[in-house]
Amino acid sequence: MTKIAALYLAHLNPFTKAHQEIIQLLQKNYRVYVFPVRFLQNGREMNTRSFPFPYEIRKLMIESVFPNDENVIVSPNYTFFAPFIKYCPPVFSPYSWKIREQVLKSVIEKKFISYTGDRIERYALTIYRFNPIKAKRHPISATQVKEDIYQQALNKGENSKNSQWKVKIPNPIIKIIEDNWSIVEEFANKKDETLKVVGVKFPRKGFF
Repeated sequence: MTKIAALYLAHLNPFTKAHQEIIQLLQKNYRVYVFPVRFLQNGREMNTRSFPFPYEIRKLMIESVFPNDENVIVSPNYTFFAPFIKYCPPVFSPYSWKIREQVLKSVIEKKFISYTGDRIERYALTIYRFNPIKAKRHPISATQVKEDIYQQALNKGENSKNSQWKVKIPNPIIKIIEDNWSIVEEFANKKDETLKVVGVKFPRKGFF
């Protein structure tokens, strides 16, 4: 039977148990390609309070949960290059279609589906011919997990009630986050320099 690929394009910032469960579910029927989104300006990744962990750390997170797993491939090809305004409006901008070309360069299989639990994202993936399957949004929110991590950093306390984020993160990733706690502290007090354009989040720096 010919293997079919499953494409998982997401922020994964940070990688949570919800992301782990999604990949494990897809693994049952597909080879899974994971694409943590990147925003680059002059070769440098643009990170914000919404996107604190750079690609290499998120890649490490995923590979720590799925070590030496040939059916889980992490790719950097879901990348936007500054100025990000050229990708807007999505669908109508020819540059937004280049993202599709970049992503598919990573995929060996001729047949593929994509995954999202968000209805609007599913509509966009359909337009871009990524063949999304129908799925429900997972109750664990990476945004809320991230806010809990920031709160612990702001409270300066290991025993803070906000350390509850640890139950929503796979065990290997807890250490990765703690090893990179300086990133958490850097963004915890910062204003979120993120723009939302037609439902898509971009770093403000590098947008124009």
